[in-house]
Amino acid sequence: MSRIGKAPVSIPKGVKAAVSAGTLTVEGPLGKLEHRLHPAVSIDVDATAIRVTRKSDGRLDRSVHGLTRALAANMVEGVSKGFEKKLEIVGVGYLAAIQKNLLQLRVGFANELQVPIPAGLTVTCPDQTHVTIKGIDKQLVGQFAAEVRSLRKPEPYKGKGIRYENEQVRRKAGKAVTK
Repeated sequence: MSRIGKAPVSIPKGVKAAVSAGTLTVEGPLGKLEHRLHPAVSIDVDATAIRVTRKSDGRLDRSVHGLTRALAANMVEGVSKGFEKKLEIVGVGYLAAIQKNLLQLRVGFANELQVPIPAGLTVTCPDQTHVTIKGIDKQLVGQFAAEVRSLRKPEPYKGKGIRYENEQVRRKAGKAVTK
């Protein structure tokens, strides 16, 4: 039995979960999320918890069991608390700004980069060197943060680029160290 899959997902107050036609729907104060269930698993929802069970012990069924439980837990947390990623921009003249539905980045290229902000996300710039991405869908928040970071990854010599807050960048010594 999957250790992750057999643990029930507790439902906090203000969150409603339901299963209908093979789709798990979770609704809370921050919004509503839906997930199409794999046929290898079934979900039982009561007032306090979501329980995931699998139909057999095949390899695929075991892997989908834990995955479905983790996705259900992320949905419940997303509609109740939400998810947040913080990015930090390091470099002289590097900055970020929000213009309507675009994230504008100046990160050392000849042109300013303009990234459209997906629906369902709230992106803010508390100052010019920090970007905060918030949303209810964990996958969407992480994917957008990774796409923004990939535009200018931190380089190992001076550490310039876009990084996650508190990310440790491995620094290399320059050629002056060899002497």
